[in-house]
Amino acid sequence: MKLPESLAIKSGHLYCGDVDTVQLAEKFGTPLYITNERHVIKNYRRFEAALKKYVDNVQLLYAAKANENPVLIQTLAREGAGADVFSLGELRAALEGGMPADKLLFNGSSKTQADLRAAVEHGIKISVDSVDELRQLDAITQELKKPVKIGFRINPEINVPTHPKIATGIKNSKFGIPAEMILDAYKEALACKYITPVGMHCHIGSQILEIEPFAIACGVMMKVAKEVTKLGVKLEFVDFGGGLGIPYHRGENPDKAPTPEEYAAAVMPVFVAACKEAGISPAFWVEPGRWMVGESTVLLTKVNSVKRVHKTFINVDAGFNLLIRPAMYDSWHEVIVANKADAPAKITATVTGPICETGDILAADRNLPETVTGDIVAVLDAGAYGYAMSSQYNSRPRCPEVLVNGDKAELMRRAETYEDMTATVVYPSWHRK
Repeated sequence: MKLPESLAIKSGHLYCGDVDTVQLAEKFGTPLYITNERHVIKNYRRFEAALKKYVDNVQLLYAAKANENPVLIQTLAREGAGADVFSLGELRAALEGGMPADKLLFNGSSKTQADLRAAVEHGIKISVDSVDELRQLDAITQELKKPVKIGFRINPEINVPTHPKIATGIKNSKFGIPAEMILDAYKEALACKYITPVGMHCHIGSQILEIEPFAIACGVMMKVAKEVTKLGVKLEFVDFGGGLGIPYHRGENPDKAPTPEEYAAAVMPVFVAACKEAGISPAFWVEPGRWMVGESTVLLTKVNSVKRVHKTFINVDAGFNLLIRPAMYDSWHEVIVANKADAPAKITATVTGPICETGDILAADRNLPETVTGDIVAVLDAGAYGYAMSSQYNSRPRCPEVLVNGDKAELMRRAETYEDMTATVVYPSWHRK
């Protein structure tokens, strides 16, 4: 198995950076998320460099939804990243992490009045998802007498090779305005007193392992950009969203995931040529999330028991409360017995969690070394949509997160307690003692 660059095997143990994951499990307990900070930084620099071979005016907006830990947001802010935010919580994390307001884009198809108001008050650009939303925003800006810059989210209506639940640019998607309807939206925005349309935005999906859809979407967007410019819109940015996939399958038939260099080689010439033809020079914005952090992280989980019945079950202390992707999307994550990382496979087993649901399976029918109670199983590529989508189902507190940098490893989020889970509970008067 080809490991992600964030990991290595040394003396039979799985290492994250220069730190033994087995020792981390002993020190901090399990379940435990471990993230390699240097890997995240390297990814950011690589993606930015790939794009800047073609144009200088590039801005990476980290997709905060992938992993919203404020420490990682601060790490990326220090590298110059902005953020694509979907909530007031992500907005606050980005601002407090050091990301300037002008490097943020407030996204989403169902923003509240509070969302729109906060974006206006903080001077944050908004990706407007409907004409109804534009009209609500117009009323808010007139009330506050504050200007706001916007882009419209355009649905390019293209099919992409990914799970249907994470395909966002298809014809029947809930996101965006169809390209054939977008000019009327820009015309209405131009008539608003405090709203200035300065951008365009699209996002075609997530975990995409082919390059062609990105180039097609870029072509659609730049045709619209030319028409929008004719209306008098001065485009400051075109945001092409994220979606670049990572190789979750790493065994005998590994995924071939595209690189940032391949992405840039396919998309940037289309962008540059279209800008020249239209006589415009907007910034190129892109929103990597999964590609930035997915491979940086492992979830460590301890074996509670091994059950041999009609098949062999390895029962561990992490379930879909901490990593819901396998249950929600039938997603594949490689697993390694961290304390036997170079041992040969001798059994076929299914790794299951402690949740009271039949679907609580982290990894089905995997070839693993002989495994016993107390062993540590590492679930790979868990940095994107892992902790960020976790829950407290079955009243299980969420686990701690550790950040590794070289040979240093420290908490970046402590484990929750029962008191944390119940801190917001209020007993009605007839329940009080």
